[in-house]
Amino acid sequence: MTIHPSALISPEAELADDVVVGPFAVIEGPVKLAAGVIIGGHAWVCGDTWLGEGTRIGWGSVIGADPQDLGFDPARCSGLRIGARNQIREYVTIHRSSKEGGNTTLGDGNYLMTGVHLGHDSLVGDSNVIANNVMFGGHVHLGNRVFLGGGAGFHQFLHIGDLVMVQGNAVVSQDVPPYCVVYGNNQLAGLNTVGLRRAGFDAAARAEIKKAYGLLFTSGLTLHKALEEASAMEWSLAARCLLEAVAKPSRKGIITRG
Repeated sequence: MTIHPSALISPEAELADDVVVGPFAVIEGPVKLAAGVIIGGHAWVCGDTWLGEGTRIGWGSVIGADPQDLGFDPARCSGLRIGARNQIREYVTIHRSSKEGGNTTLGDGNYLMTGVHLGHDSLVGDSNVIANNVMFGGHVHLGNRVFLGGGAGFHQFLHIGDLVMVQGNAVVSQDVPPYCVVYGNNQLAGLNTVGLRRAGFDAAARAEIKKAYGLLFTSGLTLHKALEEASAMEWSLAARCLLEAVAKPSRKGIITRG
């Protein structure tokens, strides 16, 4: 274990034997740091927060602080769970849940660039790249292998599917279906075909996803009518994921083509 002499470590914290804590970092409360975790200088990790193996926290980040919720009672017991092998760069903020007994959750292998903010009760999957200064409101659900461009903002309670790509500085206040590309203000651009190929979807799977996307968004049908027609057809699992996301959106509704 390598702890800089200027770091402050709570007696409640549990640190694996090889954890590294940088200068002036603060580990406050019942924090749990697994093997290989590195905490950068001036970072603050607090509360009921767990960091999985090999996760790195950048300089000046604040991890596990109270949610930015005017109605939140700081005495409420809630936490933050961060998985393994995440790269969390400088000045990132990730807040604990606003719900009693709840957790904000970040999966494995994510890369969060400088200045990212993940609001309370967000649920983030695996292998996502979240560029500089992306902002999540509370209760955002993010899938896997998503790329979010720098400065993009996401309203609370919405869902973002797997293999989505979002342009930098986009404004998103409705659900983004799996495999899609979004730009501007809630504008659906098409399918993330490059991402699908890189993820190993074969030509047949990509063709069926394209067929489902066309039925939903470019056929001229209402979503209700398109889903009715889709329900009478056979689909692969990958295409069904797209159809089901559109059929069962969050309270925010689904982005469609402008």
